[in-house]
Amino acid sequence: MLMSLGALLLLATLLFVGANLWILGRTSAYIHEQLPQCVPTEVGIVFGTSNWTRSGMRNPHFHARMRTAARLVDHQKVQHLLLSGDNRTQAYNEPRAMWRDLTRRGVAPEQLTMDFAGFSTYDTLARARDVFQLDQAVLITQDWHLPRAIFIAQALGMEVTGCVAEERDGAGGWHVLMREWAARVATLGDLYIWGREPYFLGPPEPIQTLPERTN
Repeated sequence: MLMSLGALLLLATLLFVGANLWILGRTSAYIHEQLPQCVPTEVGIVFGTSNWTRSGMRNPHFHARMRTAARLVDHQKVQHLLLSGDNRTQAYNEPRAMWRDLTRRGVAPEQLTMDFAGFSTYDTLARARDVFQLDQAVLITQDWHLPRAIFIAQALGMEVTGCVAEERDGAGGWHVLMREWAARVATLGDLYIWGREPYFLGPPEPIQTLPERTN
């Protein structure tokens, strides 16, 4: 009994580590650490998160993403930003918070599109493809999040690269990394086992700066 339990634990560990290494290996070539290295792309996708932590402090992940996104626009690396996040309640609105922050940083409102149904990384990317009609994009988020985001986007048939949202060392604690490692494993199940669908799609809403795609 103990030997069987030990074998199962070993197998689970190998699967856990193997899934993470596979995703990291498949996506590392598409991730750019410094802004000058980021590939110019018409649209950048900014992933939502709360602008405040549960302890009432400014969320470094949020502000790093906004700072990097604004710099990409300022350096003409991207022409438009899709701000995708959670808006499940009237009191919590990630896309609106991103819009306010980026306009304060000098990004023109006409360069911003809000997606209020980006409830997860998968939902954001599925909606970017099917609702906002994007085939290509640069993904803007932290280095620990980009491998999973790029892997999902490529599995959905999108051509993407990642631009790292720079933040101070240690901003992503061990609990964030552990959660992300587990999320990578779950992603493989979403894509290849359970056939996950986005929570909400709705009709196509092509981003206006792009020519309409014909089938």
